[in-house]
Amino acid sequence: MINVNNVNDLIGAAVHDSDDKKIGTVGQVYVDSDNQTPTWVTIKTGLFGSGETFAPLNDATYGDDVVRVSFEKEFVKDAPRVDDDGTLSTAEEDELYRYYGMGGAAPVETPVVDQDVDRTEVDRTEVDRPTEGHDTSGPTTDDAMTRSEERLQVGTETVETGRVRLRKHVVTEMVTKTVPVSHEEVTLEREPITDANIGDATSGPELSSEEHEIVLTGERVVTDKETVPVERVALGTQTVTEQENVTEDVSHEEIELLQPETVQPETGQPETDRSNH
Repeated sequence: MINVNNVNDLIGAAVHDSDDKKIGTVGQVYVDSDNQTPTWVTIKTGLFGSGETFAPLNDATYGDDVVRVSFEKEFVKDAPRVDDDGTLSTAEEDELYRYYGMGGAAPVETPVVDQDVDRTEVDRTEVDRPTEGHDTSGPTTDDAMTRSEERLQVGTETVETGRVRLRKHVVTEMVTKTVPVSHEEVTLEREPITDANIGDATSGPELSSEEHEIVLTGERVVTDKETVPVERVALGTQTVTEQENVTEDVSHEEIELLQPETVQPETGQPETDRSNH
């Protein structure tokens, strides 16, 4: 519902008709001087928004920066032309009420509310803006058209594409190593009797039976294991840039020149020459 609390928000808002078609944008808001209730808005229409037409707010709604009136676009655009001089005279308001089928109304002062001033300072008179020219996009425009086109804006956003985790588990494998192992073996050593060892050789009985032994030793392979840290593994990321093609439909306007109609002498029918520019 449109009330005094959102009057200032209406200035510059888009205006849509009962079929949600855009009519134009709000130029001025007219309020009741007794209770400051919004009663009328002027709607800027035409190619350059230079024309303004009045529409009532009694059944209008406002939301998402859009004012929606309960009338069709063409009906609103064909409303009686009233000077947007800051006030509505009794005759002007009665004419608008009759057009919109709302019955008569008592004359009220209707100050113009501007978006940049406080609601308590709503009285001002706006300088009349000249309008001239005419084309099918509005009742009052100048002698030129604006050609517009869509431009494709491409950007990027960061989204989650996946998750990676580190997991450690134990793997047992066979390891073979070659280890040198030593052991003792018996050897016989013979030496002749000489003056140096004759004493040791004759120290015992001449003939006897006896045994002599020695202990042989050898190395045996033994194993042991120890756990040692060998490396550290961590997760990291790196940015890889790739080229990706984006395809979208974009629209643009083209302006067509309509030549004056000429009558064919042989048929008497009008002929129109069209050229694209």
